Amino acid sequence: MSEVKTLPEEPDDTLKQLLKTHSKGRFRRRWPWVIAALIILGALAAWRLGIEDETATARYRTEPAVVGELVVTVSATGNLQPTNQVDVGSELSGIVEVVCVDVNDQVTEGQELARLDLSKLRDAVARSEANLAVAEAQVIQAEATVAEAQATLSRYNQVARLSGGKVPSKSEMDTARANLKRAEANAAGARAGVVQAQANLQSEKTDLSKASVRSPINGVVLDRQVEPGQTVAASFQAPVLFTLAEDLTKMELQVDVDEADVGQVQAGQLATFGVDAWPGRRYAAVIERVGYGAREKDGVISYPTVLAVRNDDLSLRPGMTGSAEITTLTRENALLAPNAALRFSPPEAAGAPRTRSGGGVLTRLFPRPSRRGRERQMPAAGGAPRVWVLRDGAPVAVDVQTGATNGRVTEITGGALEPGMPLITEALGGAS
Repeated sequence: MSEVKTLPEEPDDTLKQLLKTHSKGRFRRRWPWVIAALIILGALAAWRLGIEDETATARYRTEPAVVGELVVTVSATGNLQPTNQVDVGSELSGIVEVVCVDVNDQVTEGQELARLDLSKLRDAVARSEANLAVAEAQVIQAEATVAEAQATLSRYNQVARLSGGKVPSKSEMDTARANLKRAEANAAGARAGVVQAQANLQSEKTDLSKASVRSPINGVVLDRQVEPGQTVAASFQAPVLFTLAEDLTKMELQVDVDEADVGQVQAGQLATFGVDAWPGRRYAAVIERVGYGAREKDGVISYPTVLAVRNDDLSLRPGMTGSAEITTLTRENALLAPNAALRFSPPEAAGAPRTRSGGGVLTRLFPRPSRRGRERQMPAAGGAPRVWVLRDGAPVAVDVQTGATNGRVTEITGGALEPGMPLITEALGGAS
């Protein structure tokens, strides 16, 4: 019976090594074909990209040139203030006896606002009146002395005539004359004392009247800084007791105009402004004054400008912040071009088909960045402004002369530009 040999369930190490060597050999023979296939696929992709690049055409966003109204404005911000604001104080020191008004009260000229304690002032008036009475009595006494001296001198003159000049003696006559002059001088001094006493009395009465603090204008009370019983000390300056505003139906908006814009702003120009308290509402104003004195804040130079404001409904209040738009220029029927059109300049060779660049397969596989981010500016000859008009799908340069601008559109004052022409404002890139 012959022996039948069976293979083992797992190959031995020699067989495994043969199989591994065989598989490596097959891979080494096939890898050049794999690389060749990848190169062919890359070439086909590059060829496709080249075709698309050559057939691409530029696209643009346009806006037409229009005829309309050009309004140039200057922006400024400031605060509302009354046309006439008065701080009312007291010239006298003392204790406040009564306060007659409160904030927001309407007052008239001469109306009593507050009153100090009058007791000491009344005593001073009474004392001055007594001094005046004394001075007047002294005048009467002095006048009596004058009359007596005159009578004595007259009697001496009569005796001298009757005696033929023998009596009275010369010394007695001289004494009588001196007594008369002395009496007349005393009478004049007494009369001057009366005038002085009257002046003192008038001063005390004036102080008494000033103890009542009164309104100097017709207006409204904006602020009150005094209470009954408070002591007022007016030693160096008059303390402010009330702040009054005259006629709030007429106010002024005090704004700061930037130095770059102040050359356009003049008195008489119209403006509008708004306040946060009334969103969406615009108020009319007129420039009343443009200051010559400069103000500096954080390195910025500005000039104070005052705008007159009507406030008939009293909706505006002092201190409100107003954002004003001052109209410095108005042009009717002006040819207008958007500012974006004046800034636009097409890329180099704009409007022509894009050609493939050199560099071989690697350049096609890794194309360069788009040229739109590095467009070359093409100013007109001599630096004159120009716009680009879209004609037959291609941009055409048109030289223009520009005028005023409001930051969005610019007035075209000369050149070949006509209303309705499509002005290129932006390049949108190519479309396959």
